Amino acid sequence: MTATILVVDDEPDLEALVLQKFRKQIRDGTVSFMFAHDGVEALQSIEDHPHVDMVVSDINMPRMDGLSLLQKLQEAEDKKSTIIVSAYGDMSNIRTAMNRGAFDFLTKPIDFGDLETTIDKTIRHVQAMREARRRQFEAERAHASLSRYFSPQIASRLAAAGESDGMEVHWRDVAVIFTDIASFTSLVENAAPDVLGTLLNEYVGGMTDVVFAHEGTVAKIIGDAIQILFNAPGDQPDYASRAIGCAHALDSWAEAFRERWKSKGVNFGATRIGVHAGQALVGNFGGGRFFDYTAYGDTINTAARLEAANKFLGTRICVSAVVADGANAFRGRPVGDLLLRGRSEPLRAFEPLAAAAFEEPATAQYCDAFAKLEAGDAAAMPAFAALVGLHASDALAGFHLRRLLNGAKSARIQLE
Repeated sequence: MTATILVVDDEPDLEALVLQKFRKQIRDGTVSFMFAHDGVEALQSIEDHPHVDMVVSDINMPRMDGLSLLQKLQEAEDKKSTIIVSAYGDMSNIRTAMNRGAFDFLTKPIDFGDLETTIDKTIRHVQAMREARRRQFEAERAHASLSRYFSPQIASRLAAAGESDGMEVHWRDVAVIFTDIASFTSLVENAAPDVLGTLLNEYVGGMTDVVFAHEGTVAKIIGDAIQILFNAPGDQPDYASRAIGCAHALDSWAEAFRERWKSKGVNFGATRIGVHAGQALVGNFGGGRFFDYTAYGDTINTAARLEAANKFLGTRICVSAVVADGANAFRGRPVGDLLLRGRSEPLRAFEPLAAAAFEEPATAQYCDAFAKLEAGDAAAMPAFAALVGLHASDALAGFHLRRLLNGAKSARIQLE
């Protein structure tokens, strides 16, 4: 790397002297020199050639002296490391130069050996500062990129460790949440573009804030659908509990959002949520040009199908038994054994409930009716009928009652 040095001095023979004394370094390409005769000319030269690495300046010069130039250089956004050279080696000038940000101070007549040593030291300082700025820029860029996917805490940790840390594609146990909005296509077709833009931006922003509050990872946002990961990229031993907690919080936020927009005359659909856990292929799938941290595999597909199952079940949240069993003190009620598309074996699913809802007598009534359904007990139908009669809003109980009326014999549910 060639260091470019601007020498500012009104002595007419200094240029030739410098070029002679540093001819070897110039020939080797380690340094190159530019010259100006006063501070005004120096500032113009730097404006025309912003790649200047350092400045060596006299103090006594016409139009603008070296101390005034030094102050101007330190006020600039791109500060230049400056060596002040003067015949006036008094303490007053030294103190003024240092107070104004001079990197070093030399006196005339110039000792070129001393000047060479000082220039070398200054160049090393400039290179170190540039490297520090480069690292800071890379860290800020990495943080900005990572902040799209990860909570602020995780993004900062990953940016500090290096963007590649934990980003390589690998198999990993994860919990996955899929969310989608009911009847969103209809809303897109009927809403004004400005309303839809505001609506979707607020929705995605709010949902992402909820995910980050639970230290989840936003793996994908496709329109109104959001894919969320837990236990990736960092270790979260309680990832099943985090996923359940996050699903409840997302549901609460989405319902409040829905009511808020309903009061403005916009019919926004319910957010459906599916949660599953298992092995997935996780990492940055963006290649060398893009950053696309996401996950693939049967675990991901199953979470998406559990989200879609809510449409048929009448629920808003549907989680697999794997997640329910892995969560601490899971509260919920069984949905049934779902035969999902692409799976040969049924998957036991649950509807997680908030603590207050779990303690209600209706939950015990439902669980009793479901146990009868599983046992093939003929009393299951009247038990569900009684529950629906008392709690007409219980969509899941109504779903099972309709199945029984249509001849269902077990808790196994075929879904397309």
